[in-house]
Amino acid sequence: MSIKTSFKDLGEIRYKEAWDYQEELFKELLDAKRDDVKSNNYLLFCEHLPVFTLGKSGSEENLLMNQDFLQKQGIEFFKINRGGDITFHGPGQIVGYPILDLEQFGMGVKQYIHALEEVIIRTLSDYNIKSERLEDSTGVWLDTDTASVRKICAIGVKASRYVSMHGFAFNINTNLNYYTYINPCGITDKSVTSLHEELGRFVELEEVKTKIKFYFKEVFGMEL
Repeated sequence: MSIKTSFKDLGEIRYKEAWDYQEELFKELLDAKRDDVKSNNYLLFCEHLPVFTLGKSGSEENLLMNQDFLQKQGIEFFKINRGGDITFHGPGQIVGYPILDLEQFGMGVKQYIHALEEVIIRTLSDYNIKSERLEDSTGVWLDTDTASVRKICAIGVKASRYVSMHGFAFNINTNLNYYTYINPCGITDKSVTSLHEELGRFVELEEVKTKIKFYFKEVFGMEL
């Protein structure tokens, strides 16, 4: 049986605006669970203006530039309530925020993160790119058994009473220079890549979004 999930593409949006909207939906699902009412589920896509976000377990030392520099570059910075360390969001990146009651999908948090990774792994396979998980590191990686191991999709989530928020950031045509301003996810010995970098060409975001939605339906059993 497919689980009905409302899909919305928010387009280009500032981080705080999308975060506030997530919090609103997150509270809706938590309230429904408290009242023992079956809740809606949501899948949001968006593209952020340049921003660094630092998870609750992260270290501000992984932000390598000061606030004056960020302001001059037009980059925002937020400390947020997801797991993980620091990451970048910006133009050319598909950000996905699933606001889900994981119990409806029969998933715990670890299974959920595994499923998010699987959606991206299957999407990349459509571009003949072999990607994998990396032990002890969330996200989707390329060439994990080589010195050139690199991350193409970051994942950081929050869950309360098995309701999820935050999600994934998949680099498509992302300007990777922004990652030189941070230690991405607190990691200093591995690099970051994008679909553009791997294919050597511009990739239409809408094309990739269509594939991601297809694999969300396949992996999660969603009806979008």
